[in-house]
Amino acid sequence: MSTAGSQTADVDPAENRRRWQALGVGLVAAFMTLLDVSIVNVAIPSLDQALHASPSDLQWVLSGYALTFGLALVPAGRFGDARGRRNAFVFGIALFTITSALAGLAPSPTWLVIARLLQGAAAGIVNPQVTGVIQELFRGPERARPFGLLGATIGVSTAVGPLLGGLLIALGGQEHGWRYVFFVNVPVGVIAVILGWRLLPGRQKGHTDRHRLDPVGVILLGVGVLLVLLPLVQEQQWRTPWKWALIPAGLLVLLAFAVWEHRYARTRQPLFDLRLFKLRSYTLGSLIALIYFGGFTAIFFIFTLFLQNGHGYSALVAGLAVTPFALGSAAASAAGGRLVNRTGRPLVAAGLLAVVVGLAATWLALREFPHAPAPWVTAGPLLLAGIGSGLVIAPNQTLTLSQVPVPQAGSGAGMLQTGQRIGSAAGIAAVGSAFFASLASSNGDFTAAFEHSLVVATVIIALALIAALIDIVVSRRHDQ
Repeated sequence: MSTAGSQTADVDPAENRRRWQALGVGLVAAFMTLLDVSIVNVAIPSLDQALHASPSDLQWVLSGYALTFGLALVPAGRFGDARGRRNAFVFGIALFTITSALAGLAPSPTWLVIARLLQGAAAGIVNPQVTGVIQELFRGPERARPFGLLGATIGVSTAVGPLLGGLLIALGGQEHGWRYVFFVNVPVGVIAVILGWRLLPGRQKGHTDRHRLDPVGVILLGVGVLLVLLPLVQEQQWRTPWKWALIPAGLLVLLAFAVWEHRYARTRQPLFDLRLFKLRSYTLGSLIALIYFGGFTAIFFIFTLFLQNGHGYSALVAGLAVTPFALGSAAASAAGGRLVNRTGRPLVAAGLLAVVVGLAATWLALREFPHAPAPWVTAGPLLLAGIGSGLVIAPNQTLTLSQVPVPQAGSGAGMLQTGQRIGSAAGIAAVGSAFFASLASSNGDFTAAFEHSLVVATVIIALALIAALIDIVVSRRHDQ
């Protein structure tokens, strides 16, 4: 019998059933909050028509969610570590449900932007608790399967967002379909609040964290992340080159955060324990996640623009076109969760290689068959890229968090996901800039713009592959 199997056998059957039910609630919540990162992309044309929003309003509807999502992750993770993950989870889901309803009811662009900002903060509160619950309820190698399921949830929710958005818009029509995109969260959120309170573990009896929640650390991290993210999410709206000065300013604030945390840790529990970066698995895994999400998330952004604006496909067809990627990612994530304990980082490297090859094949297919329907010629290559993605996200998350102590699980997961959000924002800014620059220079040739920006996204993912290969080489030298 495997080690994971032995550990599972030691758990009371009723308790084992309860922890898997708790995981199920967490995965549904994670899916719902991560889905809202991409589902709104296909709703922008109908939302624009219904509310007469300005380009700046539309940009904030898309990027404001990601911005507040990233700001909330680490403080929320630390709060869950200190005060109980159930409390933080239920509060986050309740807030997400209310703000989803407010977004769906929005009578004006300003109302919708404010609702999206609050909705993103709620998503940032929820997600570290899910990872923390896995760390708390599962031990050692048996974490591979739940982390595999979480990785599949992350990958599939991002990829399937345009499809679900297209279906809801087709159901609700051009005038009201965009409201359904937000309303769909409400019944799921209500159920998640009830089940989350019943099933998720509360604060352990006899364990009281008397340490303060490090307000100075919260402010420094928040300001630093905000300064780094703002010019990235507003890249298309802020034309001044001075916006890029915010990034080095943000990095300086983050350096001040690191100095403060190092000193604070001498006497109290810090917001984020910098000693986690002494773990090579955590450091390399976080780096790979940051770079990979920079290329991975941007693909769906430019592909949706290419299909809808360039070729006139409906939101539903644009969503269906990315379904092969979602299916490949879901299937491979399940397999990756079982294989990661035996294969380690080479599995992640193999997945990254498959993504690079799949995206290169997508580029080649569009070049070789320029007059064929784009959703058909890209289906096979995107399936391969999706399979590769499934072997990256879930196994990398398992390896990255495998040595993180349970008391730091929430904040450690929050920092990992903050890197993913920064990577996503930076990738969309870089790849989006390449797309729009090529579009302008080619007199509106969407195919040329997509091919050019796809190369940029592929190069970014290739950098993540190099980082994984370096980790493999260093590990083998240590083992010799």
